[in-house]
Amino acid sequence: MKTYMIKAGELDHRWHVVDADGAVLGRLASRIAQVIRGKHKPTFTPHMDGGDFVVVVNAEKVRLTGRKMEQKQYFRHTGYIGNEKFVPVARMLEKHPERVIEKAVFGMLPKGTLGRQVLRKKLKVYAGPKHPHEAQQPTPLDLP
Repeated sequence: MKTYMIKAGELDHRWHVVDADGAVLGRLASRIAQVIRGKHKPTFTPHMDGGDFVVVVNAEKVRLTGRKMEQKQYFRHTGYIGNEKFVPVARMLEKHPERVIEKAVFGMLPKGTLGRQVLRKKLKVYAGPKHPHEAQQPTPLDLP
């Protein structure tokens, strides 16, 4: 038996919409990462972008379990010596709720050009309930 590898012309990309209202961040991010990578399809090929597009609405209403709202921090470095910046997740949810979901999904994707390409192209996150992708007729995505 030989392993089937899908060709570039046979790829089928669909659109899905996810309502993040009351959803737990980690569970939501793992399901989104699975769909935009294409692992939910029987034609999954590791070296190709065979995933679907995901539109996330109501990102500001995502839920975190435990004491993560007080304890979780996002780290970045400015490039200067000793300039480490820590941003609490509560402040990030107030100012940029889209980034919380994007960072969680990015952490679950492979590190490399394919992971960055999939995240940039396939994930669309919006803080409120409206999104400009109605023309693609996205189907609701079931969450665990």
